[in-house]
Amino acid sequence: MAQLASTYRNQGWSDAAEELEAQLREMRKKKLGEGRLDTLIGMSNLAFTWERQGRCAEAASLMFDECVQSRKRVLGLDHLHTLSFCTSLATWKAGQEDIVLSV
Repeated sequence: MAQLASTYRNQGWSDAAEELEAQLREMRKKKLGEGRLDTLIGMSNLAFTWERQGRCAEAASLMFDECVQSRKRVLGLDHLHTLSFCTSLATWKAGQEDIVLSV
């Protein structure tokens, strides 16, 4: 299902991708637990889909509140996955500031 959601997202079918990713997120939380890497990746995939849909505030909130914080707790601050998502979050926030500053 994750591969299908990724294909949908890459084809520009973000609504279909979001639906699958939301289902996967809930299934993984229930079956695997919130601390598993697959669950964390699923959360970030949903955040990336929201960002592509222009739902930047929601995406940034999910990325920080759940993805980055969970990765810090589970993997540690110095882990590559944690650092890469901190970078993504910073890029999104910088992009939002550019939009605000250019208006």
